[in-house]
Amino acid sequence: MRNWIDHPDATKLRLCIVTIVAGFGLYGLTTGLWRAPLMGVYVAIKMPGLIFLTLICNGLLNGMLGLLLGSGLGFRQSLMAQLISFSIAAMVLGAIAPVTFFMALNAPEADAPNAGSAHTNFLITHTLLIAFAGVIANLHLAKLLIATTPTRQIAGATLASWILGNAFVGAQLSWILRPFFGTPTLKVAFLREHPFDGTFYEVVWNSINKASGGFGIPALFFTGAALLWLHLPVVKLLSRKPSDKSTQSIQP
Repeated sequence: MRNWIDHPDATKLRLCIVTIVAGFGLYGLTTGLWRAPLMGVYVAIKMPGLIFLTLICNGLLNGMLGLLLGSGLGFRQSLMAQLISFSIAAMVLGAIAPVTFFMALNAPEADAPNAGSAHTNFLITHTLLIAFAGVIANLHLAKLLIATTPTRQIAGATLASWILGNAFVGAQLSWILRPFFGTPTLKVAFLREHPFDGTFYEVVWNSINKASGGFGIPALFFTGAALLWLHLPVVKLLSRKPSDKSTQSIQP
């Protein structure tokens, strides 16, 4: 992988793009299939599109952050590192797609009396699966940055800035490109009638505040702690003191 970072070319770029389209596309198909076959096709298009739009919007920023933090990675190298990370997530989700496909086939119909609870369970399950794939991808990205940056501290700072930037932009883009799961009470559509109304963060805050009975701030901190807990393997990797052997193995 370090060779891919040091020498990015069109062949490696195409392979990453194909992997992202195939993995996220297959998984997206099973995500929307529960609502309707057409919804599955829509999500199969939108999910890889969300990844590429996030990278396009954040590409320049992430490259600048990498340089400012002393990673030594240029813009092309930063983009290739993130493409590799998303490719790993795509392979994980693509491997899970057969399971979520049969899960969608065995779920209640969208017009069934218990469709609302099925939609909620489906939403939670896919959120956890996507988070699982994201943690694995970030773990491999952390290993890659450790091998290509001067210190683990710089690797950790670079990784954190990329994750936060991509999450911030990607979350709002996902709101604009909704629906992904398809609400049973709404008709199937590629986009909502007013996709730019509201923000992802406003809706999440209102939902958390309502679900917690007005204790939105403590619930928000709990959610942040849960996300940090999911990334404990990444934190442990970045805080580990390398042995002499491992240090020598990552030297240029």
